[in-house]
Amino acid sequence: MAFEIRKEALEARRKTLTGHLVEVEHTLDAPMPKDWEDRSSERQGDEVLESLGKAELDELRQIDAALARIESGDYGFCQICGDAISAERLDLLPATPFCKKCAK
Repeated sequence: MAFEIRKEALEARRKTLTGHLVEVEHTLDAPMPKDWEDRSSERQGDEVLESLGKAELDELRQIDAALARIESGDYGFCQICGDAISAERLDLLPATPFCKKCAK
């Protein structure tokens, strides 16, 4: 039952990230202003968006991997040592592939 709740949370987060990444992509694809000062400011904003987009893509990959582990029956087990990942850890980090000991 807890896995279903975590799966729903992962899927909801995935949907949020995907929607935001589309917004970031549209913002980055917008034409640059003609004014040099505006263009400089816009470029700084784009750098922040690119960094945020990369972080969100990484999180999206982790979520996809966690969803694949749920489907294969490997979810909740450390990908390094094979021990069960504590419910508390999965509640905090539902996409984590590692137990607390191996994540260090």
